[in-house]
Amino acid sequence: MNPELPPVAPEVAAAAVEALTSRLRKKLDAAIETYVAAPVTVEGAVRRVRCGEDAEVVLTPGPSGAVTDAGEAVCSCLLAPRCLHLAAVLGACPVADAETAVAQEVGTSAEVEPPAQDTVAPPPQAGPTDAQLTAARSLWAAAAAVLAAGVPAAGAVAQAELLRASHTARLAGLHRAEAAALRVVRGLRGARSRHDGHRLADLVADLRELLLTTGLLAAADPAPALVGTARRSYRPEGALRVHGVCREPVISATGYGGVVTHVMSDDGRWFTVADVKPGGAARARGAATATVALGSGSVDHAGLSRGGLLISGATLSSDGRLGAGKGVRATPVAGRSWSSGPLAALFARPLAEAVAARLGNASVSDPEGAERTAGELIGCDLVIVGVVEQQLLAQELTSGRADPDGLLIRLLPANGHPDLAHTANLRRLASRPGLRLRVVGRLDPDRAATLRPLAVGPAPEADETTATTLRLPTEWQGHADLGYDRIEGSHLPPADALLETAGLPRIPSDPVTEAPLWRLRRLVEVAVSGGRRAAAEPARDGDRAGAVVALRRAGFRTAADLSHALAAEADRRGRDVFGRTEEADPDGYARAWLAAAVYLAGTERALVRATWEGPDAA
Repeated sequence: MNPELPPVAPEVAAAAVEALTSRLRKKLDAAIETYVAAPVTVEGAVRRVRCGEDAEVVLTPGPSGAVTDAGEAVCSCLLAPRCLHLAAVLGACPVADAETAVAQEVGTSAEVEPPAQDTVAPPPQAGPTDAQLTAARSLWAAAAAVLAAGVPAAGAVAQAELLRASHTARLAGLHRAEAAALRVVRGLRGARSRHDGHRLADLVADLRELLLTTGLLAAADPAPALVGTARRSYRPEGALRVHGVCREPVISATGYGGVVTHVMSDDGRWFTVADVKPGGAARARGAATATVALGSGSVDHAGLSRGGLLISGATLSSDGRLGAGKGVRATPVAGRSWSSGPLAALFARPLAEAVAARLGNASVSDPEGAERTAGELIGCDLVIVGVVEQQLLAQELTSGRADPDGLLIRLLPANGHPDLAHTANLRRLASRPGLRLRVVGRLDPDRAATLRPLAVGPAPEADETTATTLRLPTEWQGHADLGYDRIEGSHLPPADALLETAGLPRIPSDPVTEAPLWRLRRLVEVAVSGGRRAAAEPARDGDRAGAVVALRRAGFRTAADLSHALAAEADRRGRDVFGRTEEADPDGYARAWLAAAVYLAGTERALVRATWEGPDAA
């Protein structure tokens, strides 16, 4: 994707591809690669891309900052709008979020206004409607085709089919399936362009959720979580008093950037105040001190993260985002320290209990809810142990003390983007083994005992006479936002003032990467990165690598059976009416891959959960 180009609604990009002749479709992927690197002329909101001597594509985004209508993207060539230039430039643009299109349809880029207080909600549907069943089956078919093709063959045409099906899903009200489909398209583009931020594991997870959701919907599963909710649909919440906890910079793969400020209410509920718009890293930096759009007009995000708001007429989205509708009024109030009021309760819970609540068993039909729960912030008091094999290790403090034989926790940057301060701040903290600090962060559900800190502050139990904790500037009001504030040497105690450690410990084992289960993970990932033919190799060579045997010997019998079934299904061939060999229908292969992927995700989550229970639990 070209970050200088505006996001484009899925249906607009899909329509441009569908309008091409078969001859032009064969040239589309190469053309997109050309325009990804093409210079972009910026004239206010308008973007212009020269496509040779006689053609120019002009993009004029709407109020939301995204191209959401075919009339906002035009080409000057004679074949327009059925031309390769237009389809290729739109293919080089980021894919717009679903909520951008919804906001554009209702005439605002801010939010969808909530219903009146006396509105009676309709009774819940017993199961998917006929339109939703049709949309789910269409999306399943497009996703199965992408899985069978693999990353190398899932070019612009296959992505357009997925985008078209995602638009149909949105019209049918399948919000969760649509969001998963858009993530898959972005993941495919990142993989094909070898984008630095691309992770194959993320693409596997998104494709797994898409197939699982659409498969259950197509089977008429009545679970409401499968349908999902529009994230920008707000409901009335009344009066709220919230206290700032920290700021988190946002840089998305779709070309958006901004800030999310996490706040907590008096009764301990988490909310967020977001300011995320097109702009990438530059906007993420600038939004750090942008004014909060909640009716007060006098508080910025830096102030809110260390202060508070008294809100009347508050509105709330399904993911805990506070709305900024016309009736919302907010009055700034004094903030609270992390050691008083509802914020103190955040650190009172033992870390093991907080982790168990967030990584507990989740319903198969609601992985989105499980991800949301796992992403909730937690607080804890830690002591820095040191760096082992480039991993920063820490231990939990209980009543101001650390158990020498206790759990070792890995600390990783919440965002490794070079324009943000996360990585540099963790390096500063790593320079002071024995440093005690209070941490607010997010669990990493895919790694053994790993925490990604968002903010740090002084440990309240630390002995001030021995200077074992942070010494932050007064204006920071007790904590540093690791994505924005930069910790300097003057903020740290002298190295000789810290308690000596008894030598660096041995790095804890990681059962997620060390268990033989990696053999199934590799097959699941190869199926996505290489396609059906790559997944069939173990069946063709008689499992020469011994993956199935190794899994069975290690006690992972279900994993062995699923691995064998996936390879066998990938190698299955059918015959056409002339007796020629052809690949079998993709549905059976997609189901075999999905079964292996769902089992793998559940087992790995259980292994990660065990690593938080102590050194001997895993």
